[in-house]
Amino acid sequence: MISVKRLVLDILKPHQPNALEFSCTLAGVDDDYRVELTVIEIDENTETVQVVIEGDNINFEAIQSAITNMGGSLHSIDVVEVQSEPDNL
Repeated sequence: MISVKRLVLDILKPHQPNALEFSCTLAGVDDDYRVELTVIEIDENTETVQVVIEGDNINFEAIQSAITNMGGSLHSIDVVEVQSEPDNL
């Protein structure tokens, strides 16, 4: 089994929700997610942010859905860390 352990995402988001609310929502997608958000650029209507998500097995589809539900847009996946783990038989 392959587990996604870390993602670094480039995201365009509206000013609301703010960075704290945005991060907390992403962290709340699963019980073990750790989220770090850095604001890269701000313009009149949007913010470009870099989001680092770490966890035991990150559900990318759920993260992407949460981003979209908050009005954000995923620009790119900049870093991925995955780990191969033995299947429990």
